Parts: sequence; structure tokens; C-alpha cells
Amino acid sequence: MVDRPVEAVSTGENVAGEAPAEEPDAVTDEATVHDEDVELERTIGLTGGLAIGIGTMIGAGIFVFPGLAAENAGLAATLSFAIGGVIALLVALPTSELATSMPRSGGGYFFISRGMGTGFGAVVGLGLWLGLVFAAAFYLVGLGHYATAVLAEVGLSLSVNPVIAIGVVFGAGLTALSIGGTENTAKLQNGVVGILLVVLTGFLSYGVLDAAGVFGGGAVPETFFSQGYVPVLTTAALVFTSYLGFAQVATVAGEIKQPGRNLPLAMVGSVVVVTVFYVVTIFVATSAFGADQLGRFGETAMVEVAREFLGLPGAIAILCAGLLATFSSANASILSASRAVYALSRDALLPRRASEVNLRYGTPHVALLAAGGPILVLVATGEVELLAEVASFLHLVMYGLICVALIVVRRRDPDWYDPDFRTPAYPLVPAVGALASFGLIAFMQPASIVIGVAVMLVSYLWYRYYAGDVVLEGDI
Repeated sequence: MVDRPVEAVSTGENVAGEAPAEEPDAVTDEATVHDEDVELERTIGLTGGLAIGIGTMIGAGIFVFPGLAAENAGLAATLSFAIGGVIALLVALPTSELATSMPRSGGGYFFISRGMGTGFGAVVGLGLWLGLVFAAAFYLVGLGHYATAVLAEVGLSLSVNPVIAIGVVFGAGLTALSIGGTENTAKLQNGVVGILLVVLTGFLSYGVLDAAGVFGGGAVPETFFSQGYVPVLTTAALVFTSYLGFAQVATVAGEIKQPGRNLPLAMVGSVVVVTVFYVVTIFVATSAFGADQLGRFGETAMVEVAREFLGLPGAIAILCAGLLATFSSANASILSASRAVYALSRDALLPRRASEVNLRYGTPHVALLAAGGPILVLVATGEVELLAEVASFLHLVMYGLICVALIVVRRRDPDWYDPDFRTPAYPLVPAVGALASFGLIAFMQPASIVIGVAVMLVSYLWYRYYAGDVVLEGDI
């Protein structure tokens, strides 16, 4: 049993009359134990952790961005995806170190609050909750679009547009499944991601062989830097939103088995696997049509590539894969959003009721409802594209601050800090990771930045009004 920093200390009751959070800090490989109860059992293994990271990230990078990226950077878009993967790795390594020292639900919020103080933690934690809500709504609407497209491809036309209805039904179903047990959610995630990877591996293997001329196609001749060098970097900023899922593993760190071993493997491993898939995808796509033609296909580029290779069955297979990808991303995001709420509530930054654990299923049912409810409302509106980029903004802020938190904690070197994993090339890796994360924000739409800053400001005001007397480790 290892002591960890978890105390939330308060000078008195908060303005809502809630008692301050008080919890000891015993963490084992089986559970996180409090005086009054057991927090959450560790039911997610390495495979489940990888499935959460991969399942959240495998999505836009394959099913949306290839056409847009090829139009911007040509064949060099493969390098853009590789750059995005390297930046994600620079953040995943510091996150892994912090996670093995503080394997608790809440992920980036927990690390930043303990490393940099309550104010930073509150802004990141509330922003993480809302960012995951925005992202999950975007994925569910995308799921509805993919499901409708599959129906259209097989000749089933409906009198009404079912996109929103499908998204709401699946959102409600996934929330109910998560309340019924984290182990059930993890098993579903493992199965969905497994099927998705098998489909994509088969399709991309065929595409690579076709590009090599094995099936008589051969690659379309391309100049690698056909659009110049600068578009490679701007495209890297565009596609980096595809890499925003690995930190979801840290958000459910309180439920990962053998966290000292499995957390780093799950986070770093998911980034590496997804980067390989993305680079191969853009190579196969540009080899099939060339960058100009691929760019004209836009967001449906991969469907047309599959149709070129395998006809209608190929197009349907890729559409089904896109449906699975959006499903797995939504599933992981709902789970992670609820754990952000749970961690905030344990620290008295939200009402303590939100951290109640269902005695029958061992899940934070109130926190799950606090995540699933707003998601369903947003899905019902159907207007979620802008919110998706706001989610990316909030994640980039969190990633940058995670890297800064590692540097702060290492310099303070508190007695409780004893990670099982150490970031290589410290302090270069976290410093570059922070600069890259904050730097990519400059390439985002102004509207997304404005809304993201507004969310952060409201989060800080909430902290000052509701829980300004709460003191966490970084404040001491």
C-alpha cells in the first residue's frame, strides 16, 4: 500500500453548506480506499486501457481528415500525421509519470490540482468535464450520420432524418450501460475496438499491396512536398485533434489494474498504435487517387478510396468502421467525463452528492448522469461542430498544464512523489510538450478560442464562488 496525495482541506464549509472533502490516501492495485468506503474497484486491465485510448483516437484521423489533409499538404500529409503523433507522445510521457504517482480518477485535473494548486485544477477539471461532454455529443451526432449513410448505401431511404434520434438513443444507452458497471463498459469497448482494428488492418493491408502494384494498381506518382513545407506544419495543427484521446486513460486511472505498469503502457501504446494507423491511412489514400483528387472528395475521401478498391462492399465496410469508431469514442468520452465530475466532487469543487457510488454496481451513477444528461441535450440540438473544436482547445490547455505540472512537482520534490515511471530526457520532453500544446492553439478558429477562454473564465468564477476555501496539495 502506497500513500498518495489526495486530501482536500478547507477552512470551513463552502458557500453551499457542503462539508469539505476529507479522504485518506491509500491506493492499492485493487482499489482506492477511503475511511468511509472503497472508492472504485480496479476492473480495467491493459487491454481495456488501450481500448479506451485507441477507441477515442481512431476516428477523425481516418474517417474525416485524409481528404482535407491531402488537399492542404499533398503526400507530405503523412509527415503531418507523424508530427502530430510525436507531439502527442511528448505529452503522453509526462502524463504517464504523473499517473503512476497519482493513479486516481480525474486524470489531468487531479495531476494539475495536486501539482499547481486548486485554482488551476478547478479550471482544468471543469473544462475537462465540459470538453468531454462537447466531444461526446460530436461523436454521437457523427454516429448518427454514419448509421444513416450505411442505410443509404444498402438502399434503405427513410422519410425522416434519423441522425439526431440515433445519436440520442445511443447516448442514453451508453450512459445506462456505464451505470450498470465499468467492467461491462470496458468489455464492450474492447470488443468494438477489436473489430474496428481488424477491419482497418485488412483494408489498409490491401491498400498498401495495391500501392506496391501487387494487385496491378500501383501508386499515383506524387511529389512528396508538392504544396511546400509550411503546409505540413499547419496540417499537423489541423489533424492533432485526432490525438486528443490518450489522456482519457488517465481520467479513469482510479480503475486501472496495476496502474504502475498498465497506465504508461496504455497511454504511450495507444499513441504509437494510432500514429501508425494514421500514417498508413494517408499513404494508402494518396496512393489510390493522388492528393488533388483526394482533396476534392473532402470528408468522404476514405469511403471513395474503399469503393475504388473493393466496390460497394468496401464502401459499406468503411462506413461501418466509421460507425464503430464514433461509437467507441462516445463510449470512452462518457466514461471519462463522469470520472472528471467524480474527482471534482471528491475535492468539494462540485456538490459531494456527485461522488456517490452505486452500492449495487460500484459506479458513480450521479456523476454519470451529470455527464450523460448534458450530452443528450447537445445531441438533440445537432449543432456540435464548433463545440468539438472547443473541446480540442480545452484539451490542449490541459495537456500543456500537465507538462508544466510535472516540472513543478519535480522541482518541489514532495515526500509523497514516487512514480513507477520516469519521463525520459527530463526536462526537455515536458518543456517541448507544453510549448507544442499551447502553440497549436494559435492555429484554431478564433470563435473556438473565444468560447474556450469563456469556459475557463466561468470555471474559475465557479471555483471562487463555490469552493474558494478548498486547499489541495499544490496550495500547501
